[in-house]
Amino acid sequence: MKESNFTDALRWTSEAKDKLQNIPFFVRAQAKARIENLARQAEIDVVTADLVEQARAEFGQ
Repeated sequence: MKESNFTDALRWTSEAKDKLQNIPFFVRAQAKARIENLARQAEIDVVTADLVEQARAEFGQ
């Protein structure tokens, strides 16, 4: 298997973490995974509040 510079860990800004906490706990883990997936698709390594809002708009919440 080829070595990659890609890591699974993404950094979250404090504003993005705050917005994540506003999501109901029973769907928060799924929402976090979807937001991080969006970030990876966009090749973004820091999740921002804007990205969380973009994800909410895309997923209709």
